Amino acid sequence: MIKALKPLGSLYGRVMNARNAMYDRGSFRAYSLGAGTISVGNITTGGTGKTPIVALVAQLLAAAGEKPCILTRGYGRRDAGKRVLVSDGSQVLVDALTGGDEPVELAYLLLGKAAVSADADRVAAAEWAADNLGVTAFVLDDGFQHRRAARDVDIVCIDATDPFGGGELLPAGRLREPLEGLNRADAIIITRADLADTRQTKERVQELARDAKIFLARNRIAKFTQLNGRDADRPSNVFPFCGLGNPGQFERQLVSEDLHITGFRAFPDHHGYRQSDVNEMELAAKDAGAECLLTTGKDAVKLGGLEFSIPCLWARIEVELDDLESFRRLITSSS
Repeated sequence: MIKALKPLGSLYGRVMNARNAMYDRGSFRAYSLGAGTISVGNITTGGTGKTPIVALVAQLLAAAGEKPCILTRGYGRRDAGKRVLVSDGSQVLVDALTGGDEPVELAYLLLGKAAVSADADRVAAAEWAADNLGVTAFVLDDGFQHRRAARDVDIVCIDATDPFGGGELLPAGRLREPLEGLNRADAIIITRADLADTRQTKERVQELARDAKIFLARNRIAKFTQLNGRDADRPSNVFPFCGLGNPGQFERQLVSEDLHITGFRAFPDHHGYRQSDVNEMELAAKDAGAECLLTTGKDAVKLGGLEFSIPCLWARIEVELDDLESFRRLITSSS
């Protein structure tokens, strides 16, 4: 199948190269958002551990005295063509169906620190946020290929466990554009660096993006939380589930932190949960001897209103960088 799709991938790569060249020459215009702008994106589809990086960037901006706003498309929301203010920075205003699961997750993680807007037109969304919320800095979520919005810092996340998506372009593989596009990056973060040998990946990245700063990152579970928002003790026997672009990485994270996994259920990315899903998982979890269900923040925001007969917790995952101070300087110098 991949071999049959390679010609389409080659065509897609030529189109992306031509598009990038038009932006590089100024034939296509990149619009300033009117404030310091940092893009966090990927070179591949699927989960690369980007969301904790987006949250970290917003936290660093807030700590530096900025009033940041995250601009995101909000994949999987009910009306993708509508602008939705997910959070004004002080409260979460919509549910995951309206605002999208990742935007709502970020909104809860960043209460008191950053606003979150979901809009396919991020240039227009930025103008509205600056006028109505007093925003002084923007974070483009999944913005590497969204070149219509100008940015001061371009950050690309690369998963150490599968850095280049098999090396094939869409639709034959998971590359969103040719690897040469990495030369636009100001910083590259190799995520999940504790789960794989990063030497070859780092060498390849240095060849492709000679001027980029390279950081290594690892995820860690900061705490466990009940669906009602209360902190929970570390569980012993868990039955994890998730609907992520790369669900296996969630399971690997739990194993790396010595949690005893009794079973695992993976749903499609951005899955909308139903009571029948919960009922089936609870039966499997009880049969396996699990004390609780365990999921991610992205999934937890979609579980409101569903009934559970055993506890359901979510793991708050935070990121640790090998050189946080250098990263902080890179972020704050743009604002």
